[in-house]
Amino acid sequence: MTALRPIALLAAAALLAACASAPPPALPAFDAAAALAAVREAGRADGAELDVQPLREPQVEDLRAQAAAREAAGDARAAAALLDRAIALHPDDPALLQERAEAALLLGAVDEAERHARAALAKGSTTGPLCRRHWETVVQATLARAPLAPAAERAALEAAIADARRRRDACTVAPPPRY
Repeated sequence: MTALRPIALLAAAALLAACASAPPPALPAFDAAAALAAVREAGRADGAELDVQPLREPQVEDLRAQAAAREAAGDARAAAALLDRAIALHPDDPALLQERAEAALLLGAVDEAERHARAALAKGSTTGPLCRRHWETVVQATLARAPLAPAAERAALEAAIADARRRRDACTVAPPPRY
């Protein structure tokens, strides 16, 4: 029996070493372009709903246009910087905050994206396409964090996603009837 004991210990050590050196399962990568597409699709207006658009300052509009051009050219970091400048001029504009949230999504900064979207929610309307974009940003940021969360937190994340989707869907409001 004493001769078998060292062999059993070596076999157990080899088994533990094999388990320790196995790579962890691969987590799904965050697809920033797909997340942004989902946000923008959620905010697409269909023409049969209430959608109020504010008047904008020319300087802010110029910065927004430059940011859109930088994003289209693939430079999300420059777009984010331009939007930051616009927000400095008009910090309470929910559309600017949402555009900044979307730039953060493109950069993979999901916590920052959610923070900007929630700030936009606090300052903006609770109806219309922009409202849906805010809530879809929250959905996408939470979905991005879910694979990294401990198993004990997954149920809470799923509930948060379901709640954000419910709130996103509640943003669609028909316009008042015209007589």
